[in-house]
Amino acid sequence: MKTIAIIPARGGSKRLPQKNIKLLGEIPLLAHSILYAKENNEIIDEVYVSTNDDDIKKIALEFGAKVISRPESISGDLEPTVSALKNVLEQITDTVENVVLLQATNPLRPHDLLKEAFEIYQKEKCNSLFTVSRNHQKFGKIVNQKFIPFNYEIGQRSQDLEPLFFENGLLYITKAALIMENIIIAENAFPFKIDSIFADVDIDTQEDFDYAEYLYPKLIKP
Repeated sequence: MKTIAIIPARGGSKRLPQKNIKLLGEIPLLAHSILYAKENNEIIDEVYVSTNDDDIKKIALEFGAKVISRPESISGDLEPTVSALKNVLEQITDTVENVVLLQATNPLRPHDLLKEAFEIYQKEKCNSLFTVSRNHQKFGKIVNQKFIPFNYEIGQRSQDLEPLFFENGLLYITKAALIMENIIIAENAFPFKIDSIFADVDIDTQEDFDYAEYLYPKLIKP
């Protein structure tokens, strides 16, 4: 049974118009995730892009992905990502065992990330895996104009914080059967820890894109 990669990339972004086709380096943002999937062809059998946008479709085909047209009914701002993944699985005839979700808005990934994550996924017999990174910031709430620390005590050093982690969006691996149940991250999903500057890149605004452009040379540096 196959392992496929799915890259959701709808059109109509409001905060950063046409972000999925903006050039990062010399290629469109979307293309980075397509090429990453194709570089891992010992794991990934097929690469699919789910989109409702004609320009995105052209770019996906140009860089060697297959395209699944996403209905407008599941292309809205509030529609969960799992809807696009499920729609792809419903449109193809191949028997798929595993789905690798690569988000176009997280274009910078360490080269060996998928290989290392997939080895753990198989070794641990996971039904889902997702990447996380450790938080090193001091968080708190403001209640009645008073700051209330959440994950530390006033005066505590950052290096002494209790370890907390965030879902960084770089990579998800999930059994196709789970996706058909509208699940990407199961309750017992394996949290694959990664310490990388690329974990902070998630492009929604021009400032996010500028930061990705700043970091991009560090990814391609020999």
